[in-house]
Amino acid sequence: MRYMKTFFRYLSPLGLAVLFLSACSPVVQQVGPASMEAELNGQYLQTPDGEKIPVKIWEASGDPVAIIIAVHGFNDYSNTYAFPGSWWIGEGLTTIAYDQRGFGEAPNFGIWPGQELMVRDLATIVEETREKYQGKPVYLLGESMGGAVLITAVTSEGFPKVDGVILSAPAVWGWQALNPFYQAVLWTAAHTFPDVKLTGQGLGIQASDNISMLRNLSEDPLFIKETRIDSVYGLVNIMDAAYDAAKDITLPTLLLYGENDQLIPKEPIEKIAAELPPGSDIVLYENGWHMLMRDLQGPVVWRDIAEWIKKRQIPSGKKIAALPLFKDE
Repeated sequence: MRYMKTFFRYLSPLGLAVLFLSACSPVVQQVGPASMEAELNGQYLQTPDGEKIPVKIWEASGDPVAIIIAVHGFNDYSNTYAFPGSWWIGEGLTTIAYDQRGFGEAPNFGIWPGQELMVRDLATIVEETREKYQGKPVYLLGESMGGAVLITAVTSEGFPKVDGVILSAPAVWGWQALNPFYQAVLWTAAHTFPDVKLTGQGLGIQASDNISMLRNLSEDPLFIKETRIDSVYGLVNIMDAAYDAAKDITLPTLLLYGENDQLIPKEPIEKIAAELPPGSDIVLYENGWHMLMRDLQGPVVWRDIAEWIKKRQIPSGKKIAALPLFKDE
């Protein structure tokens, strides 16, 4: 992703010898002992280890058709889903979004939570959602890194039952996308100066055509703009795990991708698209960017998601009839 590109550009002039000046390890949040019952309310998820994870709920009026549990991307937080969540209210869909640990207003801002803890928190919120909305279908929605979290979660042993998965530009660009030199450099850097921070400035990478939204994010104190190297290392690990685990998805899946996506390459998307189970759908937006739900055409994506959940229909007409996803250019 853009942070890796920044990292390698920054590192090259320093020389590899600098990497060995200190000996550290990547910092990963540790889960505490289970000491209380989990609880989900309108403001937070109380986890068994005593943390309060911020939660936002956009509650459908009346009896909801289904529940969407929405997982944000890297350096982002639950506000990702403010606009689709408020729009889905009118479609009879209740949306529950939460700040993953290390992001937004969750504990330990900027510190990588680790795959195990991310999956565990998602499992907890699924269980509490099923208890709160008994008998209602529950769907998981993940954008970018959130998609990687979903893939690793639903393919892990003992994960609670859900009714389907929606992957919006899932981050599945892991170690396999880095040549051996870059792999060695990133691993060594994360284990020698893990707290050095990077930005994506100056790379010319655009995440959306919604420029006003991007400007607002740049001024949002809860959106991480300087990223620790060990968080980049952790991100690559979970993207790699998702890349490998996609073949084990058994749930109905909706895969969304924009042809203008400058963050997630086409090759891994093509690979996981070919591995999705029967009953899945793939939608390719020729005018879409990485932040599909916040692009200028975001409402088109919102409606596709809502209708897929309710009727397995794609009203935009952008559904791919047959693979390969990308034709020879």
